[in-house]
Amino acid sequence: MSTSGHHHSADPDPRTFCRTALDLGDILLHPWGRSSADPDKLLDGLLIAAADPLIGLWNPLTISDRDDALGWLEVRDGGWDAGVGASFAARNATDGALLGSVTVRWVDRADGLAMIGYWTLPTARGRGVATRATKAVTTWAFRTADARRIEVAHAVGNKASCLVAHRCGYLPEGTLRDSHRFGDGAYHDEHLHARLATDPGPADPTEWATA
Repeated sequence: MSTSGHHHSADPDPRTFCRTALDLGDILLHPWGRSSADPDKLLDGLLIAAADPLIGLWNPLTISDRDDALGWLEVRDGGWDAGVGASFAARNATDGALLGSVTVRWVDRADGLAMIGYWTLPTARGRGVATRATKAVTTWAFRTADARRIEVAHAVGNKASCLVAHRCGYLPEGTLRDSHRFGDGAYHDEHLHARLATDPGPADPTEWATA
């Protein structure tokens, strides 16, 4: 009954996440999806991530086999297709091994409000991977998708995530009580951080290499 689709195709929503790759030199950020290069290596990485206790607690992945992993990729493909979610696989530029993941998604697309989250595999921790990848995706979302405000919410007990948020210029705004049920089945308080498109970008401290 509606013909608004023709209008949208001629006048696309500027707040759309469009598939792209971000090159950080030694780290490459590629869109998650079934058409990813070397998908077997990514599927193996997803299975390792799903079995990691820290990821299972703070960023649980409902993946127990390759079929589950393919389903997970299909959901990320759907987010890209709709322009509402941008999920990047952080990969080693040398051998393509999976290092981690960064996802930014609209909370209120019309208002330009988004949320970002991230995780890294055990072998990638302590190397600045999450910080560098999250900073790059944040900058990209502000510049290419007209994001106005991007939030990070993490469990109070997730100290590593808090450190990444600070280093990426996400200012602390308060504590959300019993805000989210995590992988242990319990509700946890969360710290809320946010960056505005008008905020100055974070500095580039050399100690990033150790976080």
